[in-house]
Parts: sequence; C-alpha cells; structure tokens
Amino acid sequence: MNVDQLLETATEHHRAGRLGEAEAIYRQILSQDPDNADSLHLLGVLAHQVGRNQDAVDLIRRAIGLRPDVASYYSNWGIVLGAVGRLSDAVAAQRHAVALDPTSADAHGNLGRSLMREGHVAEAVVEFQAGLAIKPDDPEILANLSNVLRQTGNFDEAVASARRAIELRPDLIPAYNNLGAALHQKGDFGQAIDAYRRAIALQASGPGAADVYHNLGIALQRTGQFDEAIDTLTTATRLSGDRAETFHQLSFALRERGRVDEALAAARRAIAIDPKHAEAHNNLGIILTEKGQTDEAAAEFRTCIALRPDFGGAYNNLGNALKDMGEMEEAVNYYRQAAALDAQSAVAENYLYSIHFHPDYDARRIAREHADWNARFARPLAGQIRRHTNDRSPERRLRVGYVSLDLREHPVGRFLLPLLTHHDRQRFEVFCYTDLARPDAVTQRLQQNADVWRPTAGLTDEGLAELVRDDRIDILVDLAMHMDGTRMLAFARKPAPVQVTYLAYASTTGLETIDYRLTDPYLDPPSPPGIDESIYSEKSVRLPHTYWCYEPPASAPAVAPLPSVAAGYITFGSLNNFSKVSHLAMRTWIQIMQQVPRSRLILHTGLGPHRQRVVKEFSDAGIAPERIEFFNRLPIDQYLHQYDRIDIALDPFPYTGGTTTCDALYMGTPVLTLAGATAFARGGVSILSNVGVTELIAHSVDDYIGIASELASNPSRLAELRATLRERMTRSPLMDAPAFARDVEQAYLGMWAAWCMSDK
Repeated sequence: MNVDQLLETATEHHRAGRLGEAEAIYRQILSQDPDNADSLHLLGVLAHQVGRNQDAVDLIRRAIGLRPDVASYYSNWGIVLGAVGRLSDAVAAQRHAVALDPTSADAHGNLGRSLMREGHVAEAVVEFQAGLAIKPDDPEILANLSNVLRQTGNFDEAVASARRAIELRPDLIPAYNNLGAALHQKGDFGQAIDAYRRAIALQASGPGAADVYHNLGIALQRTGQFDEAIDTLTTATRLSGDRAETFHQLSFALRERGRVDEALAAARRAIAIDPKHAEAHNNLGIILTEKGQTDEAAAEFRTCIALRPDFGGAYNNLGNALKDMGEMEEAVNYYRQAAALDAQSAVAENYLYSIHFHPDYDARRIAREHADWNARFARPLAGQIRRHTNDRSPERRLRVGYVSLDLREHPVGRFLLPLLTHHDRQRFEVFCYTDLARPDAVTQRLQQNADVWRPTAGLTDEGLAELVRDDRIDILVDLAMHMDGTRMLAFARKPAPVQVTYLAYASTTGLETIDYRLTDPYLDPPSPPGIDESIYSEKSVRLPHTYWCYEPPASAPAVAPLPSVAAGYITFGSLNNFSKVSHLAMRTWIQIMQQVPRSRLILHTGLGPHRQRVVKEFSDAGIAPERIEFFNRLPIDQYLHQYDRIDIALDPFPYTGGTTTCDALYMGTPVLTLAGATAFARGGVSILSNVGVTELIAHSVDDYIGIASELASNPSRLAELRATLRERMTRSPLMDAPAFARDVEQAYLGMWAAWCMSDK
C-alpha cells in the first residue's frame, strides 16, 4: 500500500475504535514519511484519547509546523493544550482555528469549550451560538450551550438546549448532566434527579461519571434523601478520590444523618486534599460544634473567614460558637458582620435569636431589631399574599398545621408531644411540616399523633407556603421563630388565614403576617402594671395556666436521695445551654459560692479552653478549681442522672430555662430563678408558679443570692422539696395534658372565630 492507502486504512480503524491498529499504521507511515502532517495530527488525536496528552501536544504541534493553514489541527491542538492545563494557550489555538475556517461549527464549538473552561462564559455563549448557526442540530454544541446558559442564569434556555441535544442524541451523557444541573438550579430537584439517573444508566463509570454522581448526591441532599445521597457521593469519591468538593458534600450528608464521626473524617479528608477549601473548613466547624468542641470549631470558622472574608455564613457560625461559649458580646459583633455581608434572612435570624441572651438588649431594642428584619426580608414578600378562600364556618373541623425542624428529642418535640397526643380529633385535623433529617423515638410518637405528616426538606419557603395553601390549612403554627430551621419567610407569604407562633421561645417574631403569639399570665402579666404588649408584633393570647405542658422522658429515673447528705456539702448546678449563662449570672453564682462554704457547681458546657476561662473567673474570686465541674452533651437518661448530684439548680438570666427547669423539678431538684422584665426572662416564674413553689422566685440579684444561701443552709427544707417536687409537678397544670390541650384548642377556636367575622 502507498501512504495514502495506509492513511485511509488507519483512519478507518481509528473511527471504529480500534486504536491499537490505527496507531501501528500511523507509526508505519511516519517511519516512511516523518513529515506526514496528517499522520502526526491523527496520532496526536489518538494519544489524547488514550491519555498521553503531552505526547499529543508535541505531535500536533509538529503537524502545525508542517501545515500551518489547517484549521482542524489548531482546533484539536487547543483541545490537548486544555487537557494539560494550558488554558490560555488552548483558547489562542482555538481562536486561530476559527480565523482559518469561520464556517467550521466544530471550531466554534471547541473555542466555546475552551472559553468556558477559562471562565469566559459570555464569550463561550457567542461561540456556541455561532456554531449552531452553521450546524443547528449539533447535539454536543447544544449540550455545551446548555452548560454556559445555566452559568449565566438563563435556566429555562439551558433546559431547552439540553433537551434538544437529548432529542438529537439520546445517549449523550453530558446533555443529561447539564439538564440535571439546570433543573437543579431552577429548584426542580425531582426532574434534576431523573436526569442525573439517566446519565448514570448510560454510563455508571468512566470519564465524567464522578461528576454525575457528585451532582446527583447534592440534589438528593436538597430533597432530604440523605441516605441515598451518602451512597451516591461515596460512589463519586471512589470514582474520583481526590476531589475535595465531593468529600465536603459527603460530609454534609453524613452530618445531616447524625453520622457525626464519619462526617468529621470526610470533612478532614476534603481539607487534606484542598486546605484552601473555605466551605469545608466551615462545615468542619459545624461538625465540631455538634460534638461540643466549640473552641476548635471557632478556629475552623476563623480559618474559613481568612480564606473567604466575604462568607457571611462563617461569621454567623462563629457567632454561634462564641454564643455557646458564653461570649455574647463578641458573638453579637460577628452576627452583625454576617448580616452586613449576607443578604439571606437566616443569617440575620440567628442574630435575632441570640440577642435575647445579651443583658444589654432590653425589650424595646429587641423589638426594633425584629421590626428592621421584617422590613428587610418579610415585607417585600407581601405581593405574594393571596386572599384566602377557606370555608368560614366557625363550627367545622379545623385544619391545624405545625411547622418545625425539631420534631424529635428536643425541647420543641418534647413539649409538643402532649398537645398532639390529646388534640380533639373531632374538632381538629393535625398536619405536621418538618425539614427533619434525623427522626428518633419522639419523632415516631409525634408522627403517630398527626393526621398528616409532610416531610419538607428541600422545599423552598415559597414551596412550603404553596404546600400549606394546597392543604387548605386554617391555622398555621410556627414552632421555631428565629431559631435554626426557621421558616419565617414561608409565614411571610401568609399561606394560612390564621398564623400563630408558639413554643420556640417567649418573644416576638417581628412578622406582620403572624397574627398571634401564645403566652400565659406569668410570662406576660396583663398591663398595667405588667409587660407592655407593644413590644410584640403579634397579639398575645394568654393560656389560662401554663405556656408549657411537660411529659417526662420514658427513661426518667426515680428521684435520688438528697446528694448533700452523703457528700457533706451543697452542690449547685446549671444544666442549661451555656449560652444562657451571662456574665452577670456568673458573677452572681460566684457570690453564692462565696457565701456557701465548700459548695460545688456543675455546669453544662462544650469542650475547650473556655472552660479554663470560667475556672479562672471563679479562682480569681477565691473559688478553688476543684469546686467547679463540667460535663458535655449526654444522652437524655445520663443527663437526667446529673440531677442525682445537684441539691439546688440555678436558673440563668436574663434568658431563663424551660425544659431544664421542668426536668430538674421532676428529678426533685429545686430551681432558683430571677424574675425578669421580659417574657423570655420569666420562664422560671411561670413554671415555679404552676408547681406552687413561688418562694424560689427572686426579684433582684440580692434576693437571688439570699434565697440560695438560705436554702443551702436548710437541709430539712431541701429534703422536703426533694421528696415532694415530683408529685407537685405531676399534680400541676404543667402535667395535665388533656386540660392543656383544651386550653390551646379554645385559643385556636377564638382566633378562628375572629377571622370568620373579619373581612380579611
């Protein structure tokens, strides 16, 4: 055969995928004719196909040297230059190809891909469109155009371009991936997942498969399918074991499923691959926070901020860590910075919740901050509010919806359970909406006592509002306010005719679209001379007895003997989240321990050097370090056993306890509280008043110190309280669940009757 015949045979093998045979013939040609440009060029293309990209660069460069007027040489040279990371050289080569042959759709398409890789998205769009003007039905150019249109925010056009590519070539894997990505960014996660799965069905491994598994894993996360997301992302890590972002996303999914140690390992792996991956440092900080390692968490958030000074979420998370360490002043400063950097309402909402812990924020200042948030985030959504068409019959069965992330072993889940268990199902149909990712035994009981259970993970606030409207909910109850998992912007769209906030904490949401807040006569004494209700954006509805209804955990042990009898000294304790322990509360507890010789103090706080700061503060006041003891997070049965060692529980202030106060009293431990000027500072007043031990309510710091000292010196009174508090709790309104449910239902019925008579 002559050279031309050999070249024709080689290219036939090449097109058929018989690369070994093709390469042998190309090399045979070059042994006879070392300057055969076509053979050099095609051998270079083949070298690229088998991963020998540097060889490909050299071979095609030689071909170009021999024939500098062939557009396809430059076009393919650009491809292999891009493969070795020489992106700017790749663009230059592709531009030369287009200049040599402006009518080549492939040249425009290849230039578009190189520009896309360099981040020149707008220019890439122009080149892909130029290619399609020449060859309108080129599926690869259509698929690539979909990708860049998505990056420019033209999601509908991106979807249309990818769908057209798939029509033309149903086996084009990148088109499915790009379709999935465009649908994903549109928020259509279900269809995105379908597209990714079709891509995987076509190619479960090989080039690009890791990207598809990665993208599918993220979409599954967004829809709350965390177990499948974990499996999918784990596959992605096997296919591409050096991609930091995939390990980061895997860590996130593991964390959401409560597999904290595995999440920690995946986050550390992401950072080992890419130490400058800011989001991975942020995620690692969140995991460390969950493990109670707050000082280490704060260090990770600071690293994230150093890498990305504009990352508002990291400032917010650092604020959370500092709050958990009791450093409220510094925490609030970081929340402010987060809110300034990040336009997302969730960042500002963490600030709104946290200022309740700060002694310098009185009710008026808190109300102003909430009003500012409402004006910034909620009021602009007023245009989405539609007139409600619910049947206004006042006597019909009502649909009540409860919205919370925390329908689990959590204060919200625990306090909601007695209400759901005793709701009158003849009068009320109960719906629960939750983003919960880690169900537990409490979740199971709550779900059993709901008529309809709606998992809402992955739904936008707008999507949740539409779901509530479609369910025709009459009364929608927020259980989160501005805590983690808040859905305030769903409530801002007013999906139900009557909207109420309850249980998260006794304050205000600031929303003009939430009509009522539940409270009681102790949290909000009627004015005058009680609390001025103008500080609330909602109308206060006082339940007649109690804001809380307590059901003890099934694992609650029997009341233990008074610990001071065996120990020979008094043990004080505060098992509240340490963020509630203000500096004023700490100084007050120091004075108590100074007045009660040999007394001890047990505190619940995360791990880290901030414990040493607490010990130093006590030591500087003459309290020996061995008189202070700490414990970290414990399973609930072990946590309850801590009260076996505590004679007197000290309620923090200004933000007092709720769940911990009830737990302490049920375990026979008296709780000393300071009555504050706001509802969230009067939780102890409400609980102790309902139990009938109002002598434990102090009305000044001096009074608080005096009651603690007097009680510590009265062993007979301590023994009496130890022996009777559980029975008092059991007989109190706090544990009369049927009566409590009727009180709440009467409140709901009054709200509903008012709406039925209104013109809203």
